[in-house]
Amino acid sequence: MQEERLAEFLERYHSGESNAATSRELECIFSIKGIEVRQMVNRLRKGIPIASSGSGYFYAATEREVRATIAHLTRRISGIAAAISGLNRSLEQFDTAQTRLPLEGGDVVE
Repeated sequence: MQEERLAEFLERYHSGESNAATSRELECIFSIKGIEVRQMVNRLRKGIPIASSGSGYFYAATEREVRATIAHLTRRISGIAAAISGLNRSLEQFDTAQTRLPLEGGDVVE
């Protein structure tokens, strides 16, 4: 299976952050697209210590590398949540009487 090959490849040739492989490198080696690399890595992360940094993906050699990846992903989640919250607030500008649906028992626009 392709995922197992990726895990073995990273463990053998890209162990530790200093040996990270770029997404582009993995795309070329495995003849897949970037989104497929990310999907495979996410599936592998359900028990295999595939870490990442600005340098690329790598098989974590230390607990610190795993924890740094967790911290990075957590910051990304927080950033995405903030963007969603801001976009939800921006919907208020589109909230006009013409686009509101009457609620049951509420004001009916006739």
